[in-house]
Formats: sequence, C-alpha cells, structure tokens
Amino acid sequence: MNMQKRKETQSALLMILTSVIWGFALVFQRTGMEFIGPFAFNFFRCLLSLVFLLLVSTTFKIRNKRKGYKVDKSEFSSKSLIIGGILAGIALFLAMSTQQVGMISTTASKAGFITTMYIVLVPIMGIFYGRKTTPKMWLCVAIACVGIYMLSIKEGFVIEKGDLLVFISAIFFALQIVIIDIFAPRVDAIKLSMVEFMTSGLLSLVATLATETTTILGVKAAFVAILYTGLLSSGVGFTLQIVAQKNLPPTITSLIMSMEAGVSAVAGVLFLGEILSSREIVGCMIMVISVLIAQVQLPLRKSKEIEDEFDQNTENRKIAQ
Repeated sequence: MNMQKRKETQSALLMILTSVIWGFALVFQRTGMEFIGPFAFNFFRCLLSLVFLLLVSTTFKIRNKRKGYKVDKSEFSSKSLIIGGILAGIALFLAMSTQQVGMISTTASKAGFITTMYIVLVPIMGIFYGRKTTPKMWLCVAIACVGIYMLSIKEGFVIEKGDLLVFISAIFFALQIVIIDIFAPRVDAIKLSMVEFMTSGLLSLVATLATETTTILGVKAAFVAILYTGLLSSGVGFTLQIVAQKNLPPTITSLIMSMEAGVSAVAGVLFLGEILSSREIVGCMIMVISVLIAQVQLPLRKSKEIEDEFDQNTENRKIAQ
C-alpha cells in the first residue's frame, strides 16, 4: 500500500468514526432542548468546542517546541485561514441553527435521514467551483426528492415545519463541506476549526440574546447534552472532518458521512423510543438508494473509461512504432 492510499484509508476511518459520533449527537440535541433554547444550546456547544480546541492546539505547540519542530509557513496562509474559517463558521451556524430549531418538531431518526441530503447536494454545488456533475447526479436528486416526499410530506401535500427546516440545514451543511473542501488543504486543520467555531459561536450568542431567555438551571440540566455535542460532535467531529478532507474527495467524504442517518435512526429507536411509519421507512430507503447511486460508479461508465484508455494506449503504441 503506497503512502497516498494509506492516507486515504486512514482518513476514511476517521470519517466513519465521525459519522458514528454525529449519529448519536442527534439524540443529545433533542434532549438538550428540553431545558434551553436552540440558539443557546449551539452557543454553549461552540464555546465548549473552542475551549477544547484551544487546549489541543496549546498541547501541540508545547510538544512541537520540545521536539524542536518549526511551523512550515509555506503550508499556512493566514488569509485563507481567516476567510475559510469565517465562511465555514457562517455556514455551520446556519446549518446547526436550522437543524436544531427543526428538531423541536421532528424526530431524531427523520432528522438524520433528511440531513443526509447534503450527500447529493455537495457534488451539485461543486459545479460552481469547477467540479463536474453528470446527468446521473440530477437523477439522484429527483429520486431523493421522492424519498423526502415519502418521509416528510403528509396527505394533502403538507410538510412538517421541522422537516422543512432540517432540509434547509442539509443545504447549509453541504455548503460547509464545500467550503472545507476548498480551504482545508491550504491551512492548519485545528486553527481552521477554531475560527469556524468562534464565528458560529458569536452568531449563536447574538441570536440567543435577541430571541431567547436562558437560565443557569436550564444550562445545568442540559449539561450532559452540551458536553457530548460540544466535545465529541463539534470539537472532535468537525476537526476530524477537516483532517480527513485533506486526503479525500468531497463526494467520498459525504458518502461516508451518510452513515450518520443510520446511526441516528438506531439511536432514536433505542434511546428515545421513536417509531417510523411504513411510509417513512419507504422514504428512508428511497433516500439511501439515491445516495448510493450518486456515489457508486456505474459499471457501464467504468467499462467505457477502460475502453477509452485501451484505445489511447493502442494509439500511443502506433505512434511509437
């Protein structure tokens, strides 16, 4: 196994771990809002994540100083760090806020599956910065929309408010993935994550002061939920995402992240007693199919690529002769 393949494998394992962490986080996000508002929850979550990352960053600095390591400034751009971190932070604030508010009136299971729409949305957004999208991807979007309809829209074409907000959050999560894809290779992963959480936390604080009333008793009651989402889901999870995306294409990253939906469904049933109707289960299955088709390379296309490569090699041999 060459070095690049080893890095890709390690990054894939990190993303699998991240998906499991995020899947269980949806349970804590629901339970935490029984005591404090969604914006306050996100503020304390981001604050805890920022403190965690400051400790991690300080630890790395001390260790590297003892070993005599120096920062390679050719691989670090403060301008890219600030711009990328702020943009990712804004996208993350919008994503977490709409998801958190939406989960007040929907289940963790449904939220997990609807959020995975970013797997289909990421390659479509890639069109705007040079990544190609095929007709197959548009077909996947259509299939996913059918799944959303089955999962979220009731008889009489009525969509639940919570489901709509979670779908909007999927758009912002897709945007956050795209931003990370653009900036992660250029900057330090931990510092980028710190700027991201600082931005998201400040925006959440403003929204909290403007719309919510938070008490110390409420924060204490929601402490376990804040601890899990702040340390594991945000601090560890989003940082692992940035590290992993340095060596993985965004489409592969989003495919692995789709495991979050399955984990959240299992966690919702086990810990919250949630039950999906037969219609909602069919919707989930349709969405899974759209995700798999979006990410799996079709044999016909692969065969055509092999044929084209064979023809090119044959032509090169003729030229050489």
